[in-house]
Amino acid sequence: MINLKTEQEIAIMKEGGQILGRIAKEVSLLAVEGIELRYLDKIAHHLMIKAGGRPAFLNYRPEWAQKPYPASICASVNNVIVHGLPNNYKLRNGDLLKIDFGLLYKDFYTDIALTVGIGKISEVGQKLIFVTKKALDIALTNCYAGKTLGDIGYAINSYVRKNGFSVAKGLTGHGIGRRLHEEPSVFNEGQRKKGLKLEPWMVIAIEPMVSVGRGEIVQLEDESYAMQDSSLSAHFEDTVAITEGEPAVLTRVDTN
Repeated sequence: MINLKTEQEIAIMKEGGQILGRIAKEVSLLAVEGIELRYLDKIAHHLMIKAGGRPAFLNYRPEWAQKPYPASICASVNNVIVHGLPNNYKLRNGDLLKIDFGLLYKDFYTDIALTVGIGKISEVGQKLIFVTKKALDIALTNCYAGKTLGDIGYAINSYVRKNGFSVAKGLTGHGIGRRLHEEPSVFNEGQRKKGLKLEPWMVIAIEPMVSVGRGEIVQLEDESYAMQDSSLSAHFEDTVAITEGEPAVLTRVDTN
């Protein structure tokens, strides 16, 4: 069942999304060579509580997990693409760090992710980050009422493949609102004009996850997901509301 939101509920989600966007930017600027992942988690936790919300991921247990998640952010390095645990690993020159943030604010969830290059990264790493972020931007141009989830997936996958990379197989975005994960699943590949039709007041989290390699994934012992061929990966995500006009990207911070 798709949970449509009211304009008032979307306004609350935008308020939370703006807070989360600012937190994501602040934490990402701290991600430099020599910093421990668990330090970034500590800072993110503090900022979310200070803002009047709470970390959405902390103690959250999705259906596929064996145990609740023990941290406030996901911090995934290099071939680990998502759900990486922020431990005592110290960031190194050349790393690609994916940071995923979720916030519960006034009873509604928002979700955002970004990829940070640490120090001097390789040319392929630079291209991977650019392509993954661009794939998200292209997907957002398909977030109009009357378009379909297949249009979004096609836009992401065709752009990624055109640039010589692969989407991570089996990993998707999702609906979001009063629950962190709601219907529908938002795939990073699809066919034009196929799948669920978008309608006003749907809110979805779109999250391209892209690999330099073949795209097959494997789940590690800590329940994170990594690329099976150990290739570099990148991840970007925004929470977006479908409206009667322009899509509203709730986690992009207003600059005016």
